[in-house]
Amino acid sequence: MAVPLLDLNAQNQKYANDLQAAFSRILGSSQFILGHEVTSFEDSIASSLGSHHCIGVSSGTDALVLALMTIGIGPGDEVLCPSFTFFSTAGCISRLGAEPVFVDVLPNTFNINVDDAVAKISPRTKAIIPVHLYGQSADMDAVMELADSHGIKVVEDCAQAMGARWKNVQVGTIGDFGAYSFFPTKNLGGFGDGGLLSVTDPELAERARTLRVHGSKPKYYHKYVGGNFRLDALQAALLSVKLDSLESYINQRRSNAEYYHSQLSALGFGDKLMLPSEADNCRHTWNQFTLRIPDGRRDDLREHLRVCDIASEIYYPLTLHQQECFQNLPDRPCPVSEQLAGECLSIPIYPELTTELQDEVVSAIGDFF
Repeated sequence: MAVPLLDLNAQNQKYANDLQAAFSRILGSSQFILGHEVTSFEDSIASSLGSHHCIGVSSGTDALVLALMTIGIGPGDEVLCPSFTFFSTAGCISRLGAEPVFVDVLPNTFNINVDDAVAKISPRTKAIIPVHLYGQSADMDAVMELADSHGIKVVEDCAQAMGARWKNVQVGTIGDFGAYSFFPTKNLGGFGDGGLLSVTDPELAERARTLRVHGSKPKYYHKYVGGNFRLDALQAALLSVKLDSLESYINQRRSNAEYYHSQLSALGFGDKLMLPSEADNCRHTWNQFTLRIPDGRRDDLREHLRVCDIASEIYYPLTLHQQECFQNLPDRPCPVSEQLAGECLSIPIYPELTTELQDEVVSAIGDFF
C-alpha cells in the first residue's frame, strides 16, 4: 500500500464548500490586495497565538526578511543562525548584505546550541535566529538570556512550528519577532505561498507594516526603502477557513508521533534507529517525524522505503555552512550539524495519516533492519 509524505487532498477537500464560498466572496468584492480579509485574518491569528501584533506577508521567507529589515540589519552586521535548517534562514541574512554566523545544533532536539552561539558572538552581532525545527521549540530561556546579555534582537523562525510552545507560551511570541510560513506542507497550510510576522513592540510593528508596502505611508510617500511583502486577500480568506482546525491538526500529528514511538520502540533496534523526542518544557507539533540512522545506512533505508512505495525525505542533506554559496565566509565548525545531515530521514506524519498507513511504514522499517 502506497504511503505519501503528505496528502493535501485529504486535508483540504473536506472544506471544499467553505473554500469555494471564500473564493466567491473575494471575487465578488474585487478587494484582492490587503483590505478587510487580511486584517480580519491577522486579528484572528493574533488571538490564537496570543501575539501583540500580527502582519500577513507573502511568504515565510519574506517574514524573515521583513523582520531583519525592520531592525536595520545590513552590511557589516552579523546574525547568528543554526547551520542545520532550511536555506532561507541564512539566505535572508545574506540578501540584506549581512553575514550569517553558523551555529551548531543539539543532537537530541536538532535545535540551536546556545553554548556554541555564545562562543561565536562578536561585537558585530546584531541578532539571533533560533529555528524551531521540525515543530519543536528551541531552548528559548537560553536564547533570551544570551540576547538580553548582549543587547541583540531575537527573530524566531517558526516556519515549521506554528502552535508549538515553550513553557506553555506560543513560539513566535517570546522574542522580538516570530516568522511563520503558510506553505502548503506547514501546520497551517495555505494554497500557495504566504506567511506571517508576529511582533512584540508596537513601534517595530508599525515600521514593519510600512516596510511591507515599499516603505510607503501615506501612499506614495516613502519614509523607508521597503518591499512588496503583502499577503493576498484570497490567501487570507482561504486560511481563515482552516484556522480553527489548527489545534486538531496538531493533536493528530502528536497522536501519530506517539503511535510511531510505541511501535518503533517495540522493534528494539536501539542505536541502529534513533527516534526523535519531545524535550522538556516543549509542546512539539511534529511537523516532521525525523529518524536518525547512523553508520551510513540512511540512504539504504530510504531506498528500501521507496521500493516499498513509502515516501520519505531528507531534511537536510547538506548543512548551510557547507553550501557552495557560503564558502566565502569564515570557517566556523558545526560537527553535529554535519553528522545529522548524514543521518536524518523524515517519514510521513501528516494529520490525516491513518493507523493502517503507519503500520505499513513501521513494517517496512522493521523489514529493513
